[in-house]
Amino acid sequence: MKLVSMSFLLILFIGCSSKSEQQVKFNADSIEFNAVKKEFKNGLKAIVIENKKLPIFSYYTFYQVGGKHETQGLTGASHFLEHMMFKGAKKYKMGDFDRLVEGNGGNNNAYTSNDLTVYYENMPSEHLELMIDIEADRMENLTLDEKAFESEKQVVLEERRMRYENSDRGKIFLAMMKQIFKGSAYGTSVIGKIKDIKTVSRNQIYNYFKKYYAPNNAVIVIVGDVDSNKTFDLIEKKFANIKAFKDLEKVKLAALSQKTIKKPLKLGYDVKLKGQSPVPSFILAYPGIKIGPYESYVLDILSSILGDGASSYLNQKYVLSRKPLLSNIYAANYTLQDGGVFFIGGKLIRSANLNIAKKSLRRLMHRSCKKSINQRTLAKVKNQYLVQMFSGLDTNASIAKFIGNREVYFGDYRFYKKEMQTYQSITVDDLKKACDKYFHPKKSVFLSIWNKHR
Repeated sequence: MKLVSMSFLLILFIGCSSKSEQQVKFNADSIEFNAVKKEFKNGLKAIVIENKKLPIFSYYTFYQVGGKHETQGLTGASHFLEHMMFKGAKKYKMGDFDRLVEGNGGNNNAYTSNDLTVYYENMPSEHLELMIDIEADRMENLTLDEKAFESEKQVVLEERRMRYENSDRGKIFLAMMKQIFKGSAYGTSVIGKIKDIKTVSRNQIYNYFKKYYAPNNAVIVIVGDVDSNKTFDLIEKKFANIKAFKDLEKVKLAALSQKTIKKPLKLGYDVKLKGQSPVPSFILAYPGIKIGPYESYVLDILSSILGDGASSYLNQKYVLSRKPLLSNIYAANYTLQDGGVFFIGGKLIRSANLNIAKKSLRRLMHRSCKKSINQRTLAKVKNQYLVQMFSGLDTNASIAKFIGNREVYFGDYRFYKKEMQTYQSITVDDLKKACDKYFHPKKSVFLSIWNKHR
């Protein structure tokens, strides 16, 4: 990465945060990563970025499978498999993974989403070959030990209870996803349904693994003190003999066709959830748009203008006003590979009335959304976005995740250049049109959670 260009960019952004909030103009091509990309015969893609600053590296593996690919009875399979990937393979047995990573001064973790499952390690550079060997072993030879498999079910069930059943925040978020993506692949918990977690068999998960954990469904990103040529040689040595899954696209299409992702036909209603808090929390949600199209970036900017920070429109209106209704509020544009949801969330103050807050929010989003938009607020948020987009890229891990996400979502790790250009091109008129298009009361669902709900 050209650190001089990056530093100059950040100084330029920060230096322009004046009262007039002038929008920063710059050339997207000034931001470059010294990345080398290679695709192997079995379909595996790998990207290597050399960063010799410290003798360490980060290794990310993106498997392009998540909750949306799970069929009936197999909800939570991607997440369950994530757990089992740490439970031993043919060469590196149960316990070896953590022992070798942590014992050599590294750390590791993983996460599952609706679209992806991602594994990552941070290690001293001298252990690069070991890490590549471990990852190749578990891609090809995961054992799924029966005893460990049954034991892990209890771990996953406890995680499910902690994240959803025992969490007002998790419960209302899951309910929102079910309403906005009703009957579709995004309308189910990534952790899975309790019944499916309890009854799924070792053979079902193994078959799922053999379909989706194939080299032609994976992208590896390695960033750090490594040599690109030697790294590619090691990847080819360890992964070249792992066979591609030839029916991958056919299987993916079949899985997605069972739960087509589409916008709900009817909205405009309320959902009340029994919670634990004596003060109600809420989410006002609208069907959004998937990641990538122009309007998805417009909604990103709009979410920040409306609800990001103390100076945002909704905070000034409901939290920091002379007669506040809410103790906190936020806005988010949640974009996924095949759909999206725009939502406003928050919590009432003890003396506030939930119905009054609900009616006020729906009315404001429908009639007054455009009042929050002007050239000054737009320029301010654009500058903030571009600073945030790159100021976090100060570690090998953050760069690997940044590059990998763009490769798997858009097929090109350089897509960030187009993103910067898109954000810069958004106008006040674009934002006002989005207010009219997306925020009609009949296109929303209002969810609240409270210990007084039945």
